[in-house]
Amino acid sequence: MAFKRFAEAVWQGDLQSGKGAMSTPQSGLFADQNYSFKTRFGDEKGTNPEELLAAAHAGCFSMALSAVLGKSGFTPERIQTRAEVTMDPGMDPGPTITGVQLILTAKVPGLSAEQFQQIAEAAKAGCVISRALSVPVTLSATLG
Repeated sequence: MAFKRFAEAVWQGDLQSGKGAMSTPQSGLFADQNYSFKTRFGDEKGTNPEELLAAAHAGCFSMALSAVLGKSGFTPERIQTRAEVTMDPGMDPGPTITGVQLILTAKVPGLSAEQFQQIAEAAKAGCVISRALSVPVTLSATLG
């Protein structure tokens, strides 16, 4: 059965001096989180779509890895994933996400480095967010 998850964004003003607010009313995680041109392309405090995409990808991949490990008979002690979203602001027709790198460190008792790489790649291929993206998704996995 299909289901939906949602977030909302409100934007006021022009691109460079305007401001926006993002909310996740379904979960209540955050409300009216500041975002703007300066939070996206500068260093003003607040969030941006690329950061939220990175958070979603890191969380999704970590869960996918846990699932593939479980199906392979392993229980992770710890999975830590950093998702780095690269955006090139100078692309035509405009700013473009050009890639995502998943940087993974995990502690999994009894797992060889070769098994770890294979399972991590399977998790990357099966991750819902990885599959949703049309950009290359790379993986750097470290066991330890």
